[in-house]
Amino acid sequence: MTRGSDRADLVIVGGGTAGIIAAKTAGGLGARVVLVERDRTGGDCLWTGCVPSKSLIAAARAAQSMRTAGRFGITPVEPQVDFAAVMAHVRGAIERIEPVDSPAALTDAGAEVIAGTAVFTGPDELQVDGRSLRFRHALIATGSAPALPPVPGLAEVEPLTSDTVWDLVELPARLAVLGGGPIGCELGQAFARLGAEVTIIEATDRLVPREEPRAAIVLSAALSADGVRVLTSTTVTKAAEQAEEVRLDLTGRAGTSVLDVDRLLVATGRRPRTDGLGLETAGVHVNEHGYVAVDAKLRTSNRRIYAAGDVTGAPAFTHVAGMHGSIAATNALLAPVRRIDHDTIPWVTFTDPEIAHVGLTEDQARQRHGDAVRVRLLRHEHVDRAIVEDDTDGFTQVVLDAKGRVLGATIVAPRAGEMIAELTGLVARRGRLRDLASMIHPYPAWSDGVWNAAIAESSDALQTPAKRRLTGALLRLRRAR
Repeated sequence: MTRGSDRADLVIVGGGTAGIIAAKTAGGLGARVVLVERDRTGGDCLWTGCVPSKSLIAAARAAQSMRTAGRFGITPVEPQVDFAAVMAHVRGAIERIEPVDSPAALTDAGAEVIAGTAVFTGPDELQVDGRSLRFRHALIATGSAPALPPVPGLAEVEPLTSDTVWDLVELPARLAVLGGGPIGCELGQAFARLGAEVTIIEATDRLVPREEPRAAIVLSAALSADGVRVLTSTTVTKAAEQAEEVRLDLTGRAGTSVLDVDRLLVATGRRPRTDGLGLETAGVHVNEHGYVAVDAKLRTSNRRIYAAGDVTGAPAFTHVAGMHGSIAATNALLAPVRRIDHDTIPWVTFTDPEIAHVGLTEDQARQRHGDAVRVRLLRHEHVDRAIVEDDTDGFTQVVLDAKGRVLGATIVAPRAGEMIAELTGLVARRGRLRDLASMIHPYPAWSDGVWNAAIAESSDALQTPAKRRLTGALLRLRRAR
């Protein structure tokens, strides 16, 4: 397919989630598809992101359950953590999942996989290590990489990132985490539960600043209970190696201070992988932050070329990249009719408790819809499953418009990620929260948080003066018979 004047229907640059889903989608449509990957297929999710981090979190949760067993009448013990064995567990999870994303799996799906570095040499052509490939359409799916903030001395101390932390062979006794977003909080809590002394440093006034403020409050308390030191409104002004330590100069509410640690983990943001792709030659524009500019159909400024996943600056989640890959492939090969709606994408911060969110926050909703916005808040101290598990600090919050339609939702609970899906459906189709009240949910389950909120909304809807007059009249009629 790639020799002579033959052109591929779709050439995909990048073998992460977006590229893999696009390749499998295109192969399923019978297209001639080529995927180019310079490193290893599977992308960040498999090798350095979702899979290893959630494996580490699972090990850390097991350790913490041993410490906190006393609340259930079981003698608590301090776990003996074999960090090498923990990391072997992490690698084992990767090895079990990797075959699904392997070159062999992609070949079976109908794609040709080429190992090498792709560079665009024109609007409909690229080269892979000197080999020319012509295409009818192409997809840029090169992802993103951790970015270091411009702190003097930071690069010189060789900090860990979400890419390199998996190379650790020993548990750091003292770990500083620069960045209190999802990655920083997830890894910070996990390392603390495995026995490290952890400090999380966040420049804004609260952790996970993208989430609802009350979610940040619950998370901060949970991290503190796990022994994590949380420093908000604090910046690192300098980093330096001193003996076998890393010294950080800090500026915060109380002034300046110094923090000495064994290792530093930076989790402050990411940058697009676009260097050396030849985008200008291909006629592909990037935005002011360096991300590939796309429209709602994921088309770039060169209508032959699409882009998907992190490289577009979209929310950096695997499920977003996967949906992007599917949309881009079908739009390129069939007709550009599918659109992506980022306002309906859920996400989860996999701390303990988890924070799950979809749609608008309360502040965002009020900015768009004004004073008509209402909030339905159900604290989990009223959820029986939370009570029996002695885990009642969370909540279910649903943001509603004047008609009771769901604009957004946040859930804080041990299984929040499994609870957010039905609220995501309501956000996507502009459904009303009270419509869930008539849908029977199993008991006792964590989903009672959502169901009870819906029941409360339905009950309140029956308490309007007009409806009370109607029900009163019906009752009187029944009694008169």
